[in-house]
Amino acid sequence: MPSQPKSGLQITGTGIYLPSRILTNQDLEKLVDTSDEWIFSRTGIRERRIASETETSTWMGVQAAQQALAQAKIQASDLDLILVATVTPDSFFPSAACRISAELGATGCPAFDLQAACSGFVYGMIVAEQFLRTGAARNVLIVGTERLSSVVDWRDRNTCVLFGDGAGAVVLQQNEASRGILAFDWGADGASADLLHLHNPQSRGLATKPPAPLAPDCIVMAGKEIFKQAVNAMADSALRTLQKAGVNLGDVRCVISHQANIRIIDALVDKLKFPRERCFANVHRYGNMSAACIPVALHEAGSEMQLQKGDKVLLVAFGGGLTWASALLEW
Repeated sequence: MPSQPKSGLQITGTGIYLPSRILTNQDLEKLVDTSDEWIFSRTGIRERRIASETETSTWMGVQAAQQALAQAKIQASDLDLILVATVTPDSFFPSAACRISAELGATGCPAFDLQAACSGFVYGMIVAEQFLRTGAARNVLIVGTERLSSVVDWRDRNTCVLFGDGAGAVVLQQNEASRGILAFDWGADGASADLLHLHNPQSRGLATKPPAPLAPDCIVMAGKEIFKQAVNAMADSALRTLQKAGVNLGDVRCVISHQANIRIIDALVDKLKFPRERCFANVHRYGNMSAACIPVALHEAGSEMQLQKGDKVLLVAFGGGLTWASALLEW
């Protein structure tokens, strides 16, 4: 991979939207053969948010985006690019990005979706960095929004306990006085696609072998294998990013990883030998929100971990595809 020059960009705004309905582990006990102890001991999740019929991926994304734009003190008309990471768009086309753009009033602004599952938001930041670094854009909005409650099999206790709904957004702006993204790493392995997938129910003749006989339009996951792949891929990606940046892990103020479950997060920090207290986690509150996990965590980590200007923050994600990505930010 070519060298990655230090970019002049800065996160100037973040925003989130979380549905008001909370589904607790006790609620799930009434739906499937499970218990709070079983769920929490294996996942670290206590509750997750569930969207109503009107809280679509587009609508939630708009709420998060408006909050991020307000914090950045810019208008939607100032945007040069809108990127949306989602696996649960309201429609195959037009894209979620186009729908969000219309609701924001960003007429004429280029807008498109990125589909890299749980790695999608970090993929989006990497793509945005290229436009900002080259001067092709000055203001970029990145949104991660998911309505995963609509694509889980509520009969399957191995998956329905994991996922939740929500949205997060970030505004990235050119700023030559800020270093922004110091380095990144990303990749994919389509040969392992069947380990974690969500089929298009309108497709036919897909040559796959689902690990379990679940509904064809719901998330299917080989949990044990995904656990191993996720920990190894994220750890390796994080180390490659640090090497490219010439930064020691000990100089990183905070790690924000994909919030899949607490066992993966703990295994990741153990593999990296990174202090657990400096790895942000909110999976107990929201579960796995796929592409929305990292922007929501980024928004909350700023205040909860009291991040200061100049702090180094390492983002690292893993998702279906299989995909992985990491990026080292300077706060």
